[in-house]
Amino acid sequence: MQLAAAAPRLFFLMTGAQQLEPAGMAKRPAGPRRASPAGAEPTTALSATLGAMTPSPTPAPLHFYFDFISPFGYFASLRIEPLAARHGRTVEWHAMLLGVSVLKVMGLKPLLDTPLKGDYIRRDARRYMRRHGLEVKRDLDDAVMDPRAAGRAFYWVKQHHPALAAPLAHAIYHAYWAQGRDLSTAEAVAAIALPEGLDAQRLREGIESEEARQLLRSAVEASLQAGIFGSPTVVVDGEPFWGVENLGLVEQWLDSGGW
Repeated sequence: MQLAAAAPRLFFLMTGAQQLEPAGMAKRPAGPRRASPAGAEPTTALSATLGAMTPSPTPAPLHFYFDFISPFGYFASLRIEPLAARHGRTVEWHAMLLGVSVLKVMGLKPLLDTPLKGDYIRRDARRYMRRHGLEVKRDLDDAVMDPRAAGRAFYWVKQHHPALAAPLAHAIYHAYWAQGRDLSTAEAVAAIALPEGLDAQRLREGIESEEARQLLRSAVEASLQAGIFGSPTVVVDGEPFWGVENLGLVEQWLDSGGW
């Protein structure tokens, strides 16, 4: 139904108003009430019309938590946006720090330093890369960069150029894992291939600003308050899924609406 044609009908359905007679003309006796088509009540027709005019609510984004030093976070970053798009969702990206959640809050050793489990993680990462045809120039046993400069860069850009935050995260991940670059400093982060629209000098200044430090601290604290401890973690409508191996479960959850 065209809105222009529906408007008069909607007005009378909503108000119950009668058409006015010209002034001075005797009011005609009311005839028998005409039934709505197919026996439908006016309120039913109104509900159907208004329902068709009311836009559906926008689905909540998937919240994607990651640390740039996490190989499994890198693997998940390559899949999370296509996964979300298949279900009409967007992705809200959140950088976090495993050095805070795992080492300080949980009091655990780095994963690769954990006896028995560290060897399994190395095997699991190599197996995942073979399965998905990925190659990296950084070995899991290479020295780990200080991820704070990258995290500050991400949140400074998210604050000032939000549309470029996810592209920057992809660029940082690619430079660190696929190219094997050490991104421990503001200079190193600003020197990577940046998304179009980001100025390297402005980014470097942003990374070194007190604002960026505070943005990262606040975001890490918020991730802890949300119960996030590992990278990657995907939160779907309040339901958390930890680990790249659970992306298939995320897909099933979105397909079914949860259980």
